[in-house]
Amino acid sequence: MSVRVSDRLRPAIHPTYARLLCARLRQEGFDTTTIFRGTRLRWEQLQLDNRFISLEQMTRLIRRAIRLTEKPWIGLEVGEITMASAHGPVGYAAVAAPDVRQMLETVNRFSPLRLQLMEYFFTETGDDCVLGAREFQDFGDAREYILGTNLVTFFRLIEATTAQSLQHVRVYFPFPEPQWAEVYREKLGYPVSFDAPSYQVRFPRQVLDLPCVTADPGAYRTAWRECENQLRQLERGGALSQRIRNHLLDCEGAYPTLEDMVEQLAMSRRTLIRKLREEGTSWQELLDDVRKELAAWYLLNTDLPIERVAESLGYEDTSNFSRTFRRWFGQTPRQMRAVSGG
Repeated sequence: MSVRVSDRLRPAIHPTYARLLCARLRQEGFDTTTIFRGTRLRWEQLQLDNRFISLEQMTRLIRRAIRLTEKPWIGLEVGEITMASAHGPVGYAAVAAPDVRQMLETVNRFSPLRLQLMEYFFTETGDDCVLGAREFQDFGDAREYILGTNLVTFFRLIEATTAQSLQHVRVYFPFPEPQWAEVYREKLGYPVSFDAPSYQVRFPRQVLDLPCVTADPGAYRTAWRECENQLRQLERGGALSQRIRNHLLDCEGAYPTLEDMVEQLAMSRRTLIRKLREEGTSWQELLDDVRKELAAWYLLNTDLPIERVAESLGYEDTSNFSRTFRRWFGQTPRQMRAVSGG
């Protein structure tokens, strides 16, 4: 898979999953300041704001977590503390479903409301059911964490809804076998294979017919309707702030003014400002956030000259870009690149 900067910076992950990782780090004894050092994220941002974060932002937090704990398998531990309620209306609908088959269909349909990096599916083949996922982009060094967390979250969901553990399960990971492979087998309690063509969980087909002890037809209908409403909004581009952020990520150098955006969205200036305020942000904050993320990405992941980086972000004057950059990050572009070893 090729890596496009705009893909890595697009809002794609509900902040709940970043909060859960922070919660696990707190259980390990790390304070907020230590957790967020060097991540360019703030706890207040994650706690008070339900706007999705990007793969790039989540990856920085994952790297920090692994560095602090020295546990490359920490995704498994985060999955263990992830309750069904963490998935919002998708989780409420899943636990209220009548059986495991309907639960999986619910998760498959509505998972984009929480995670937009991959698509889940399950197929019935002979005596087996295969649960898998199609990855929409290269997760880079966040891949092991994301797939590990998803796997354990799935097992916890099955246990919560059926009041029993799965039997005769086989797990297949598409990344090379790590030195800590035995940790996976010990924590999961199932046979685990690596270097597989794709991410898969195989289990007996009859599991699909297991009734959910948490089934609740009324709660299921209510949660399903809420999920459908949110899915329709997502299909229209999502929240206004997310639509604007995605648009800005595609502009590169020729950023629209607020008036341009108002005209493109066919709404009044006052309405746009009000709606963004209701989502906890503003036009200038969105523009600054996109430029900040792009600036750091280009400096840390490419060899582009600083003058070219400034130009790609719409700055004709490199010195003006450097002053703004220092305000954003507390250091100059050259200092950031030097510290990273670039």
